[in-house]
Amino acid sequence: MRLGARDVSQLKQNYDIKVQQLIKAARNGTKDGLEKTKIAMMRKVPFLSKKDCTDAIEEDSGYLDVTVSELKHPPPQLSPMPDGLSSQQVVRRHILGSIIQSERSYLDSLKRILLEYKKPLMEAEPRILSLKKIQTVFYRLKEILQCHSMFQIALASRVAEWDNTEKIGDLFVASFSKSMVLDVYSDYINNFTNAMGLIKKACMSKPAFLEFLKVNFSTYKSVCVPQDMLKTTPVGHQDRLPLQLALTELETLAEKLNEQKRLAEQLAEIQQLTRSVSDRNLSKQLNSDQKQLILSETLIETVYGEKGQVLKSKERKVFLLNDMLVCANINVKGPPDISSLVPIGPKYAVKWSAPLLQVQVVEVGQETPQRKDSIYQQSGKWTAAGVRKLFLGPPRLYQELQELQHDLSVVEEVTLLVGTLQGSYQNLNTTVGQDWCMALQRLIRIKEDEIQCANKCRLRLMVPGKPDKSGHPVSFTVVFSTPSPISKISWVNRLHLAKIALRDENLPGWVCVEDDEKTKPPFWCPLLACQLPVFTPKMQDLKLQAALYNPVHCSLLGFSAASTSLPQGYLWVASGGDDSHGQVEIFSLNRPTPRSVKSFSLGSPVLCLEYITEPSTEEELETQTSEVLPKIGNTICVGLLDGNILVYGSVDTAAQCLLTFCNPEGCPVLCLKHSANFLFAGLSNGKVAVYNRKSGEGLWDPDSCRHVVIGCAPVLKLLQIDECVWASCANQVSVIEGSSLRTQSFEVHPDPMVSVTHMVRAGGGVWMAFSEGSSLRLFHTETLEHLQEINISTPSAYLSPGQKSVCVTSLLICQGLLWVGTAQGIIVTLPVPRLEGIPKITGKGMTSLNAHNGPVEFLVATSSILSQDFLKRDSPTEGVDSSGGGEDKKVTNSSQESLQQADGSPQAEDKTKGVLLQYQLRSTSQLPGKLLTARLEESSGSTQDSLEHTLEDGSIYELSDDPEVWVRGPGPSSKEETRREKVTSAAVISGGKGFRRLAKSSNSPDSSENMLMVWQLPITV
Repeated sequence: MRLGARDVSQLKQNYDIKVQQLIKAARNGTKDGLEKTKIAMMRKVPFLSKKDCTDAIEEDSGYLDVTVSELKHPPPQLSPMPDGLSSQQVVRRHILGSIIQSERSYLDSLKRILLEYKKPLMEAEPRILSLKKIQTVFYRLKEILQCHSMFQIALASRVAEWDNTEKIGDLFVASFSKSMVLDVYSDYINNFTNAMGLIKKACMSKPAFLEFLKVNFSTYKSVCVPQDMLKTTPVGHQDRLPLQLALTELETLAEKLNEQKRLAEQLAEIQQLTRSVSDRNLSKQLNSDQKQLILSETLIETVYGEKGQVLKSKERKVFLLNDMLVCANINVKGPPDISSLVPIGPKYAVKWSAPLLQVQVVEVGQETPQRKDSIYQQSGKWTAAGVRKLFLGPPRLYQELQELQHDLSVVEEVTLLVGTLQGSYQNLNTTVGQDWCMALQRLIRIKEDEIQCANKCRLRLMVPGKPDKSGHPVSFTVVFSTPSPISKISWVNRLHLAKIALRDENLPGWVCVEDDEKTKPPFWCPLLACQLPVFTPKMQDLKLQAALYNPVHCSLLGFSAASTSLPQGYLWVASGGDDSHGQVEIFSLNRPTPRSVKSFSLGSPVLCLEYITEPSTEEELETQTSEVLPKIGNTICVGLLDGNILVYGSVDTAAQCLLTFCNPEGCPVLCLKHSANFLFAGLSNGKVAVYNRKSGEGLWDPDSCRHVVIGCAPVLKLLQIDECVWASCANQVSVIEGSSLRTQSFEVHPDPMVSVTHMVRAGGGVWMAFSEGSSLRLFHTETLEHLQEINISTPSAYLSPGQKSVCVTSLLICQGLLWVGTAQGIIVTLPVPRLEGIPKITGKGMTSLNAHNGPVEFLVATSSILSQDFLKRDSPTEGVDSSGGGEDKKVTNSSQESLQQADGSPQAEDKTKGVLLQYQLRSTSQLPGKLLTARLEESSGSTQDSLEHTLEDGSIYELSDDPEVWVRGPGPSSKEETRREKVTSAAVISGGKGFRRLAKSSNSPDSSENMLMVWQLPITV
């Protein structure tokens, strides 16, 4: 009988169903029944191959068992380097060689694990571990080996033809974009904690297994990524787009695996902590599904005495959960030789736990208790609040601070007494006394800075305790030493954000629409920190138009304030009313909540804003002018409806207007963008006006205006891409090249009636939104190729009555998220890669349950890098010699030496060197009055017209040209420069009419006032 392809397919499907039924029945039966069932299956089903009996315990999960022969498929090998290669080609070959070597090393390590670990354990007689435990320990390693073996085969073929093609990016995309790779690695990561726990137990209970590990133990490394290859691949190369796509796929894969690893470790930490809790109530709370572990770290708890001396210190494990803080003792048990082979999880003994909302971070200089009726505990003693001020840290610094404060009060009294002198003396008068006071005040500030430095690694928490017998609330202070200033910044920031996350507007704050809101939003989702009105109630008729972030560093913020505040700087919010009125509000962001600091009116509605950085040295050289440009600093350009462009200084909130000019067409300025030494202005008549900088000045030259015709429709958006500027007009985008102003246009939407309204760039792609519809399109920045299209979906329950579809009104990319604001006031975020790949959407979108009542008029990203002074770890033992007294010591030494040479007294060497008390005075020769000195012979030879400084006079007032040089201290070394880490704080601000909650149980009142919503993101390192 002859069977067709359809009949064979149907027979195979029937067999598959029977096989699945047999396996299901076998799993529910005994081990003997399982073996018999497998044998029966192999006899009846011809396309199943019999496996080795030792592997019978392994489950078939659909992965094909492939054995790769190195004879048939030898490892990749680069041919000798040919002549005539460019420097970039040589570097690319070296990078390819490192990829080959890394992959080969990784495969060798995997093979060694299976051959030298798994196989001997499987063949050992008597058995060291059971087959089930062996399967758990080596779970999915064979499948990982198969994935990389197949990749190596493809890599070998590509390497063989490298000199002809020089293409490898598509190979990474094809190999690592498969769901099988993610599934295999996910299974491995999710099982890793169980495998480590099983190995630990086996080491402690079976000496033979411990000896086996000692003989075979070694480490291995992971596979590398083609990021370096992309850096050396020039624009236009055929491998550039594939490499960018490969980087995106690998970054996405790594992000998903890291998130699964984080969740697995979080679950293991909570389980380990739960097992060590004796309190049933606390144990029940920790077992709740709502518990999330935000941060855990081993810190050193230090107990201080009344005078600041250290009484004792001990390691503690501190757990920051989403609603509580737990501190536990660490008890590591087990043979010491195991820890070098397997990480032994410690056992914890909970010391105390506290609700998160009742935990306060208390810095030096702040009042210790938050309430007057509370009791404060320190070093085991109970003290009434407000009785004394507690000094933590090096007691010598606090003692010196008290001495300086005492000396300042004495010198102030002395200055008052000097003012009552009847005679006039050149070096003893109120001017000298005031200079002494100013110098002491500066020394006090230096000492306070030293104390601040000493507390950069000290986390001081006020924790609630049990009430005393009279029912008064009791608080006690714990002080933890963190490994680094960055660690303390992370703790202060996470504590601050965890409290924000407990507010009603963040419970929940985001939902995943794609899976019916089943996915739980992670802690790292943006948190709504506050919402506030933009204008006063009398000005609510204004319409929000634009906003920008003006970064200005504030040196007055303290250590913890910088960890909890919004990114430092100012927010400019522009609006317009009728055709003859515009308004700008300036908000300060140097605190957890924005604060309005200035507002000013304009004669026309504001349509756009642009922040322009000060020209760099390279840009000044490009102007080919010998004149030095005056330093005008960063500026802000404002585009108005009447065609004017205003230029404001951005140094502070003074908002001084430096320049005003109008475009020759007199058309409304819809958008502004600067590139190098040019200012581009998109006009409503379809043209772009281009301005140069004035020769010899930093401002723009209105007479240098040139026009680029883009189309007939208004130019709605400008975007800078490297040396070019993209301009959107109707359904097309034109690429304007640098100073030549040559244009290249391409169509981005098939409907000519649809306009491009928003463009944002990330990596090698640009996302675009349109005037109609809810679709977003992604285009490549180099080839202009259309790469992806997505639709923003929002549940109909969230839409207002009468609204049928979603329309995009604002777009933003910030820290791996694509923010989409809609005309319905709803905000959606989509994950995008952070590296220089293609920003494809690969994950699920999240919808904010906090929305505006009207369209989201703008989305603004604010970001600032914390000052490196916050990250310096100054040793508390060095004190003044390391941070502020270096120059004092130098000047004082020279004065003491001159005194020794004059006196010849050997006793001067044993005297304590004093601090040079000076601030502004360089000498007293210009002061009125006679010179007051004990040396009669020198004073008699001096006259008022030609006074020479005596040794006594010079020892007090000798000063360098820069009166602050001794305050600054030595600069960082080159090694410190290379080790500097960036700590970035970020927030996103939206603007629109009103505020409402989208939760079903929420009854938010409708509001028509203009509101700002501020989302704060965790600090990143």
